[in-house]
Formats: sequence, structure tokens, C-alpha cells
Amino acid sequence: MKSPLLSLPGAVPAEGVDEGVAAHYGDLFREQRALADGTGFVDLSHRGVVTVTGSDRLSWLHLLLTQHVSELPAGRATEALILSANGHIEHALYLVDDGETIWAHVEPGTQDALLAYLESMKFFYRVEVADGTDDYAVVHLPAGSIATVPEGVVVRETPHGRDLFLPRADLEAYAAGNGPAAGLLAYEALRVESHRPRLGFETDHRTIPHELGWIGAAVHLQKGCYRGQETVARVHNLGKPPRRLVFLHLDGSEVHLPPAGTPLHLASEGAEGRKLGFVTTSVRHHELGPIALALVKRNVPVDAELVAGDTAAAQEVVVEP
Repeated sequence: MKSPLLSLPGAVPAEGVDEGVAAHYGDLFREQRALADGTGFVDLSHRGVVTVTGSDRLSWLHLLLTQHVSELPAGRATEALILSANGHIEHALYLVDDGETIWAHVEPGTQDALLAYLESMKFFYRVEVADGTDDYAVVHLPAGSIATVPEGVVVRETPHGRDLFLPRADLEAYAAGNGPAAGLLAYEALRVESHRPRLGFETDHRTIPHELGWIGAAVHLQKGCYRGQETVARVHNLGKPPRRLVFLHLDGSEVHLPPAGTPLHLASEGAEGRKLGFVTTSVRHHELGPIALALVKRNVPVDAELVAGDTAAAQEVVVEP
């Protein structure tokens, strides 16, 4: 779905899974600084929107999600995962309940599979699930923003900012009165800075929540059964995850960022050494320079000097080994 905001001056389209919105509007670092200062907005209208209504919506979702939502107060934001039977991450949902409806935004293109799964699990529960992507656009306001939210718009407020479920027909008018627009690259730079994982970027087909620090944030350890819970409990109580998320400071003298999938090796062994992990997201930050998130084997020493391809990389611990 192509955003009408791609017609704004300087807009450069994003690619890949984020196709349909702007990567930037001509000045990446200015856009980052604006978001860090609490001004502007980010067009996330390519993300999927799913709604759940009905009197059983909270108790029903509580059975399916990793998060405790059976008593979720209206207006309180949370996030949750859906796991496979083996505990691998399949979906990530960013939720809020407005008292009558649960609103969730999800990764672009994942809403169809999510809706199919939810529909298959309705049974006798009094719930209705719907795809709201055609009718609602997600707009992000950064932390500290004093931008006005139109009356009636559902808001999901977190420490990182507010996500608005804006009627798609109002997107252009809202953008005109609440600029400057910041592109997805600026949003992603701040995401990496704050060590927040993203489905499809920091995850692959075998990722479990423990590897990414999603225990607590998206996985509640004292709730009833859900698919994949046995793996979550076993790893939490009896073992350690095979991999862990790390934050990387990359060599700023390199012209090119190591792309996602770039293998990590010990600096002392170079590119011919053992593969210890791989880059998941790399960005240029307006203050920190080139930075990245990566997954490494759990037993990689926390003080080990690494190289991402040919780029020197110093790690910071995100998930304890």
C-alpha cells in the first residue's frame, strides 16, 4: 500500500518489507534529531492493523498471546508475541484496548497470516477479528511530542512515543499540520539505539523470545498456558538461549554499513575465523555514528572485539549470556 506522503518534498521511498513509505525526506540526521527532540512524526502507514471486538476479546487473546492481557486496562499499551508449538516467534503485536476494541499494529504483510490464525482459534468465543489496514494508518509521534491528537483517534502510548491509529483518509491532512515528517531510517536509528528488536529483522525461523530480551516486555512468565509456553518456561528455568542480542558500535571510517546477514567473527581471527553470529540491523545514528544490532552465540565473551565482514565492531550487552 503506497502512502500519499511519498509525494512530500524530498521523499525517497523505502525498500523491501518497508516499501510504501518514505525512507527519508532528504536529510536523515535532521530527521533523527527532530524525533529525538520530540518533534515531527513518522509515517508507518505500511504496517498492518488488526482489530478484535467482542465481550470475550481480552480473555480469548489471553489464551493465545505470550502477554497477560485478560485484565488489560483501557488505554494501557502492551506488546505480545504469538509462538509456534516449539516456542519460535511467529508474530509480534503492538496492542492497546480502547474499552470496546483491541487495536494492534503488526509488521507489514503479516496481517493476513495473523488473521487466519486468529480466525482458526475463535471456536465458541464471542469475538470478531478484522483487518483494518485499508481503513487505518499508523502514525508515530516521538516521546515528548506535544502534537495534537484528533478527537476519537485511538492512541497507543509508550515510553518511546505514541502510535496513532489514524483514519487513512485523514493522513495527508494530519501530516500537513503536524510536520516535519521523518522517514523510516530515522525511526529505525532510534529503535536500534534503544535496543528494540523487530520481527523479521532480529528474528529468523528459530528465534525464541529469550534471545532478544522480549521476556517481560512481551512475554509474561506468570500467566496461563499458551502455545509455545513449555519452551519459554524450560529455557527460563533450566537453561540459557543459544544466542543473544548485542548492540554494536561500528567503525565509523567505513563508507558502507554491513548489511543484515553480515557474519561476525573475532577480530583476531578475521573473516576466515569461526562465524559467531550475524548483523540483523545496521544504521547511521546522528550522535553515535554507525551502529547495529546483531545476534551472537551465547558463549561469545562480552568483551570480545568483533568484525562484521571487514568492519570493526565493539559490542555492548543487551541480553546477558
